[in-house]
Amino acid sequence: MSRVVRGADIEVVRSRGGRPLDSSRDPVFREAALALLAEVGYDRLTMEAVAARTGAAKTTIYRRWPGKAELVVDALNGLKGDPEIADTGSLRQDLRALAESITSAEGHFGARITIGMVNALAHDGELRQVFGNRFIAPRMAGFRTVFERAVARGEMPEGHDLDLLAGLFPALALQELVNTGELPDTRYALRLMDEVVYCLATAPPAPDTTE
Repeated sequence: MSRVVRGADIEVVRSRGGRPLDSSRDPVFREAALALLAEVGYDRLTMEAVAARTGAAKTTIYRRWPGKAELVVDALNGLKGDPEIADTGSLRQDLRALAESITSAEGHFGARITIGMVNALAHDGELRQVFGNRFIAPRMAGFRTVFERAVARGEMPEGHDLDLLAGLFPALALQELVNTGELPDTRYALRLMDEVVYCLATAPPAPDTTE
């Protein structure tokens, strides 16, 4: 397994053979992967194409990422960053801060990247696993943190399915993409948080009708 050693200015990764790997070109590889994802989609994206675009040896890229799923998800994380989980003392304001953080991090590839990912996630189990564990899970945890704080403050009633609430905004953002071909801008994202997510989170939980 690779091991990460962080210095003051550069991240060095030791390969399986113990040789340090310079990560200074990682942004170039990530940018190339995102550009190809937007241009040709995930299915047609290859490590060979990334190598050709960056003028690097394919083996150099494989030393950093074992496959294209890991490279693409790492590139997406680098592009979008971790959403800022504000603690304003108010559920509404925390959700609005999340909306602003998410939409400000879309980058210039935007909707084309999302479309390329959605098409592949439907049938690529390896991509679903990597994307779920390394991209979706941390963002769902951020929403859960906001809701858990609100419950503790008494702003939200207990008994809500927090995972269901956490999935609302991504689902509505995807619907906007399907309807318009674009991801929600900040103004629309704030409306979603105010008029849908906040209202449902603060409403009494629905009674359990499974029995």
